Amino acid sequence: TRRSSDLKPVLTSLAPNPATIDQVQQGLLLTVNGSHFYSSSIIVWNGAVLATTVVSAIELQATITTTQMPSPGTAQIVVHTPANLAGELGCDSGGDSTVLTFTVT
Repeated sequence: TRRSSDLKPVLTSLAPNPATIDQVQQGLLLTVNGSHFYSSSIIVWNGAVLATTVVSAIELQATITTTQMPSPGTAQIVVHTPANLAGELGCDSGGDSTVLTFTVT
């Protein structure tokens, strides 16, 4: 059996990054790339859960607006997969990816 640490989400890149405040004002579609994403995986933005679309096991998307980023700056992005999922994962797997910094200029 695989150890639960093997199934934590892996975050490799954000696209676009950096982005401009103009893009955010129009509603920026942020693509989060990595691996070990599941149907219940979510994007966490500075500790707040974003409405997340699971595109595939390696891609998640969320729309960033001025609600999340009212002015230029940075945000900490993490992918979280809840533990105790029935189905794809074992009983104690899941967890958080490493953090990537998203920059808005």
